[in-house]
Formats: sequence, C-alpha cells, structure tokens
Amino acid sequence: MKTVINNYIREEMFPNIWCPGCGNGIVLGAIIRAIDDLKWDKNKIAMISGIGCSSRITGYVDFCTMNTTHGRALPFATGIKMANPNMKVVVVMGDGDCSAIGGNHFIHAARRNIDLTAIIINNMIYGMTGGQYSPLTPTKKFGTTAPYGNIDQSFDLVKLAKAAGASYVARGTVYHVRQLTSLIKKALNKKGFSVVEIISDCPISYGKMNKMRTVVDMLKWIKDMSVSKKAWEDLSPEEKKEKFVIGEFLDIDRPDYTELYSKVMEEAQKMGVSR
Repeated sequence: MKTVINNYIREEMFPNIWCPGCGNGIVLGAIIRAIDDLKWDKNKIAMISGIGCSSRITGYVDFCTMNTTHGRALPFATGIKMANPNMKVVVVMGDGDCSAIGGNHFIHAARRNIDLTAIIINNMIYGMTGGQYSPLTPTKKFGTTAPYGNIDQSFDLVKLAKAAGASYVARGTVYHVRQLTSLIKKALNKKGFSVVEIISDCPISYGKMNKMRTVVDMLKWIKDMSVSKKAWEDLSPEEKKEKFVIGEFLDIDRPDYTELYSKVMEEAQKMGVSR
C-alpha cells in the first residue's frame, strides 16, 4: 500500500545516497507532507537545488526539478518563476551553498521579494566535499579546515533574511519534525520570498569532529541547543551562547517582484513597446 511519501518520490532513484542518520531524509519527508497538506498539483511545482548533499533532494522528488551549479540555485529559480509565474518554485540549499558562494544571490532574492520558497538545510559544515567549515559553522566548532576551532563569527540567516527584505522567515530543526512541517507549509503558501532555515545533523563530518559520535548524540545536541522564541526572551546573554532560537520570526505582506514586473510589461505595451 502506497503512503503519502510514495506519491511524490521517484522510487527508481532509491535507495538514496545519504549517509545513515543524515537529516536530509527528515527534511524531504517534511517538505512532501507540507505539499500534500496544501494539495498542490505536483506537475506545477518546480524544485531547484545547487550542489551538496542536500541538493540530492531534487533527484528524489517527482516534481519538475533542476539540479544546478554550486551557489546558483536561486538565479535559476528566479528565471523559472519569471518565465512562468504560475509555477510553485521551491529552492533547496545547504548552508555553504546558500550563504557562501550563493550569499549574494540570497540577499538579492530577499531584497526583490521574488515569490520563491528557500529551504536551507543547515548542518553547519560542507558535508559532501570533506567537512570544511562553512559561514554557518558556530564559532569554536571544528571542521577539516578548522582543526583548532573555527574563529569566524557565523551568519544568523534569520536576521540576514529579515534585514534583506524577505516576507516570511522561520527556523526549525530535524528533531522538531511536526513544527518543521508546519513552518514549511506556511512558507510554501506565502506570497513573496519565504525562508525556512533547518538545523540538521551531519553525523559523519560535523558530529564526529565535534565529539558527537552517533546520530543519537547529535540529535540530542540539536534538541538541547534549540530554544523556543518565548523561552529565548528569558535567557541571559551567557545562556544564549551556542543555542538556536526556533520558530516563526517574520510574516509580512510586500509586493511580489513577478507581479511588479508584469505591471512594467503592461505599461510598456501601452506605450507601444513589444515584448
């Protein structure tokens, strides 16, 4: 008997290539359940990814999909949305994919408020290429390129997305699956640029380098480090260190870029300018 998941995956692509215990499978399930709740036609969904472990999601879902180059998922997704505004466009990226080489695209997609949903799987490491630290690796944590501890200050993607102009911003984790599915559903249904950052586990690269030897250890760490918005306000600055605040942070209405662009074309046509 087929499940909800089976209705949306390319079964011929399984088993997947992810490491045992990887959080990407949890994220894939949450995305599918959110889309199923919304009753979207899967033939009118475009899912775009860049390069990285998380980017394999586009190979597993039975939507219109595109696996692009590293850091460039958002420009490809923008082109698709502009060419066909009626498509539901979802962009799946990893932390390095989105915030390093793709950082500039992320900022300007939010600034323009393009009607896309950006799902960033933040496992705090470059998992596919060898465990290098990323712009979202917490300070003092370890990677293959930070064997003595990362000295960089990491981005706060929630604050970055809000400041750059997104319409909806949330953060969840692979441990809090029901909340995560709800946040993704709201983001997908939001008009404008919506962002969901997902704190995920990478037991092979990040976990082992940071004294978390098993999947259970890392999921427990994510659980212990995650704090709700309400509880966050009662913590001291010292207590907030190394913790993640999760929940919904922004939900506003702004003009969508594709709608504004359509109006520009209409005005141009009235002036006698052809497409």
